[in-house]
Amino acid sequence: MISSNDFRTGTTIEIDGSVWRVVEFLHVKPGKGSAFVRTKLKNAQTGSVVERTFRAGETVPQANLEKRTMQHTYKEGEQYVFMDMETYEEVRLNPDQMGTTVNYIKEEMEADVLFWNDTVLEVQLPTSVILEVTDTDPGVKGDTATGGTKPAIVETGAQVMVPLFISIGEKIKVDTRDGSYLGRET
Repeated sequence: MISSNDFRTGTTIEIDGSVWRVVEFLHVKPGKGSAFVRTKLKNAQTGSVVERTFRAGETVPQANLEKRTMQHTYKEGEQYVFMDMETYEEVRLNPDQMGTTVNYIKEEMEADVLFWNDTVLEVQLPTSVILEVTDTDPGVKGDTATGGTKPAIVETGAQVMVPLFISIGEKIKVDTRDGSYLGRET
């Protein structure tokens, strides 16, 4: 159990049989009446966001999440197969279970998989990954780093906006949180 006074951004709680993550919170102490905590909660399974108010000091069950390091071994049809690095058990995930991480995951890549009651909630990749550019418009002499951007398709099939001088076959560093170009990888 966790008190509403102890809410912080990222805290996970259980409400009505679902896991909710605290996105925002605000402790309010009005002039008259009792204090309360106004929160914005995001459902970890569906992604829906709701606003909810708790009385100050109200206790709610805290969600116990288990984080396992797993390796993406291969893709079978539409499913992504992950292997637990300690027990060698396999878990198969659909693209909708993986969210936006599906755009940046390669074979043999390790990821942290969050479980709640043996149900996969989220796949967390490192903050940046190195991917090879497989398709983009050719660069032209005189293109500079500050001259603009163009779309490029990387080896996972995701589209990333890159500087004009990037060409096919180059390896680039991509931020997995927002899909932005971070730089060349040599």
